[in-house]
Amino acid sequence: MLQDDGAAAPAHHEGWAEPVVTAVLALADGTILDGFGIGATGEAPGEVCFNTAMTGYQEILTDPSYAGQIVTFTFPHIGNVGTNDEDLESLDAAPASGVRGAVIAAAVTNPSNWRSSSHLDAWLKARGIVGITGIDTRALTALIRDRGMPNAVIANDPEGRFDRDALVAKARALPSMEGLDLVPPVTSRESAAWGESVWQRGQGYGRRAPGTGLKVVAIDYGVKRNILRLLTEAGCDVTVVPATATADEVLARNPDGVFLSNGPGDPAATGEYAVPVIRAVLERKVPTFGICLGHQLMGLALGGRTVKMSQGHHGANHPVKDKTTGKVEIVSMNHGFAVDPDSLPETAVETHVSLFDGSNCGLALTDRPAFSVQHHPEASPGPRDSHYLFERFVDLMRQHKNTNA
Repeated sequence: MLQDDGAAAPAHHEGWAEPVVTAVLALADGTILDGFGIGATGEAPGEVCFNTAMTGYQEILTDPSYAGQIVTFTFPHIGNVGTNDEDLESLDAAPASGVRGAVIAAAVTNPSNWRSSSHLDAWLKARGIVGITGIDTRALTALIRDRGMPNAVIANDPEGRFDRDALVAKARALPSMEGLDLVPPVTSRESAAWGESVWQRGQGYGRRAPGTGLKVVAIDYGVKRNILRLLTEAGCDVTVVPATATADEVLARNPDGVFLSNGPGDPAATGEYAVPVIRAVLERKVPTFGICLGHQLMGLALGGRTVKMSQGHHGANHPVKDKTTGKVEIVSMNHGFAVDPDSLPETAVETHVSLFDGSNCGLALTDRPAFSVQHHPEASPGPRDSHYLFERFVDLMRQHKNTNA
């Protein structure tokens, strides 16, 4: 502002007010981060993790594998392309999500993308996800790196009324992720055929006529839609069954192959009912392919063990080496537990390894037609570095079918 003589006018401070804190993230160690609310109001408890992906926040926030977690985005500009009705990963399109909360650095801008149909704030409200912006996500990520993933409570109140001590106490009272079976809230309620294939610009998602491909039973521990799309695109007739399906129910469908999906929580807890089913499938030598939690469950079914990771792997920039080809892939990951390769039998060969920390990222059996990977080949950060795994599964089924014809 200038005075009449052209000199700068003195600043007027009347009416200025400090922004009101309308959201907080209270960690179990007593740390409280102040910010500004976005999305649903109220409180949400969960384990705080960080995700390093620069794109795909809508897919992340609808990935059932994040059940029970509060996601911190290390990329600051979340929400800038808005949201739409196509980029959902959970099978249940209803306003529900496994994600408990979202932690974002920068204020969310108006969407700028031709596919956008709604603002992130409205979308979060509709799905009941509590969000906070204005957070130093670099500092929070460093804290998680150094101390592990903490339990926390995220709270959003437009009036800024928070009982901070009570929020910290609630965070401290939360159980550890170890021992938690979080699959029941996110699995399918009943069996259903899946026919949707991949998205193409100007056409949307395709459809594939059933009855013409290899029969695959996908056990849903929290499956992502794009996994099913790529199975369909690879030539599979996919039937999704709940995580509670018995071995008899799975095998009664006479599948050419069985797929073990991704999902949330401690694999050892889910394994109480999942492992016997997987063992029965493997004993029948039905070709089997697992991803993420499915990989961990296969390891448990072989007699191995899983361990809780300090910060886990969550992001779209993870280098993984395929030891069978020597190829390095850039992959997406989302897991807080890992298979201990030293606990596996000699018939399980390590096929993939993380080049970040050397953790196991894949296995294949020498005595049965089965393999699995820890990363998400459908998520396309490479962008298609790992799509060959779906073809590998199809080739395995065809070979097995021809051998036993």
